[in-house]
Amino acid sequence: MKRSLGIFFFVGGAAMCLNAQNLPEPSHDVSVSRNLTTFNSIVKELELNYVDSIRPKEAFGAAIEAFLETVDPYTEYYSAEDRNELTKMTTGQYDYGGIGSYIMQRNGSSYISGPMEGAPAAKAGLKSGDKIIRVDTTDTSNMGSAEVTKLLRGLAGTPVTVTVNRPYVQDSIMTFDIIRGKLSDPSVPYWGVVNGNTGYIRQTQFLADSGKDVYEALQAFKANPDVTQIVLDLRGNGGGLLEQAVDILGNFLPKGTEVLRTRGRDKALEKVYKTTKKPIFPDIPLAVLIDGGSASAAEITAGALQDLDRAVLIGSRSFGKGLVQSTRPLPFDGLLKVTVAKYYIPSGRLIQALDYSHRNPDGSVARTPDSLTNVYQTLRGREVRDGGGLTPDISIDWGRVSPLLYNLVGDNKIFDFATQYANTHDSIPGPWEFEITDEVYEQFKGSFDPTTLKYDKVLDQLLSQLQETAKAEGYLTEEAQAAIDNLSPLLANDVNQDLDNKRDEIAEYLGGEIASRYYFDNGRLIQNLKYDKALKTAMETLGNKEKLKEILAQ
Repeated sequence: MKRSLGIFFFVGGAAMCLNAQNLPEPSHDVSVSRNLTTFNSIVKELELNYVDSIRPKEAFGAAIEAFLETVDPYTEYYSAEDRNELTKMTTGQYDYGGIGSYIMQRNGSSYISGPMEGAPAAKAGLKSGDKIIRVDTTDTSNMGSAEVTKLLRGLAGTPVTVTVNRPYVQDSIMTFDIIRGKLSDPSVPYWGVVNGNTGYIRQTQFLADSGKDVYEALQAFKANPDVTQIVLDLRGNGGGLLEQAVDILGNFLPKGTEVLRTRGRDKALEKVYKTTKKPIFPDIPLAVLIDGGSASAAEITAGALQDLDRAVLIGSRSFGKGLVQSTRPLPFDGLLKVTVAKYYIPSGRLIQALDYSHRNPDGSVARTPDSLTNVYQTLRGREVRDGGGLTPDISIDWGRVSPLLYNLVGDNKIFDFATQYANTHDSIPGPWEFEITDEVYEQFKGSFDPTTLKYDKVLDQLLSQLQETAKAEGYLTEEAQAAIDNLSPLLANDVNQDLDNKRDEIAEYLGGEIASRYYFDNGRLIQNLKYDKALKTAMETLGNKEKLKEILAQ
């Protein structure tokens, strides 16, 4: 009887499963309601029955994060404690005071890696390379950067005493009394006239004041009769407020020009964005520099100018973010930054590269292949495509960083020489004039033991691969091995020779590091601009009216 009863329940269970499979799928609303009820029940059961106490903050934080990961990476939850991070993202303003310096960690200790121009650290006299050994009364000699940073932060207007060990000077222990300041990141860290006639603007973010900052730069260019062309550099610009993109576009396009449409789930709520002011430069030759770090509002700006044939895009393909976020208030002062729409630039194309609504079985999201993208047309009929960021009108090969330079930077060889140079030279020429002379480069080569420099030596790797392949294929005879043995010393890497062969590449980075010690981040930027392929191409293209007309199909 017991055996028959067991069979009865098994068969009955199978029948119930078959019946369940035939039931219709619950509606979306019913599915959401059921899962919320289930989740609530799980929480209650854990609270009542779990052997130890659960940690609600960590548990719910992990649950929220996991849930949002199924949507897209731009939909994020901010607790009351984290809201200031979102404020900083939109305004560039930090919610705390500080000394205004980047801090780096080396061998368990913390160092000043770069004071910000005009910030309290720079005004007090702190320099890159200073080892932070005490903050107020706390010994920080062997303290990591995260802990030191916490000690340096505080209310703006409050004092903090910082003691450092400065290398390459006679009196190496120095103490600085600093008043913490309110800190902010500018969205336009640099603008100026390059090569006598090119107005150059470096914009790194789209913040609440970005439109005003760009406008001020353009007004200065307008007042300078020598400026005949403009380059807007949006490389590495991850975007921000789309309204600021529309405002900036108004400087170059006729008033009332449509530059953007956003569409959400409710198609009736489509929003159209048009320029609202008289342009400062409706006709001046214009180039926009982009790369894989240009996203969101940066792509709106560059994409609208490309679609309307107003500017030539130079660089490499942009990131491909065509999603718009908005914030929604949540209980207990929380905020949800949620994707509410997709944006479409004037040609009608969506440049979103990843479709998060169609994931692979493993949960990953693939980039839209070029073969599946759609063709659109610019105002003058040029073909452009959707689905994968913006393709520039002129592509730039940025090249690859050599293993030698990579290790010189990673091992702080360049950083340390720049520290030594700045602490033993009171001044250098302006950042546009400063050059790494042969004398300075030889000093750099002599500043470290070449045998301590470890890097991937390509020729050594190729010879090793040749030997392994010959052995695997059965060709490593005694004669072949002898030939390889004879070839090895002839092709052996010599560090000093490699340093000479890569002089230009290394000197470019070294010049930027040294210039930053005297002229801060803008000194580094200007040094880099002197060798910038994209900027050089932009200036040449804008100065060639026939080529510009050909590109823009005028």
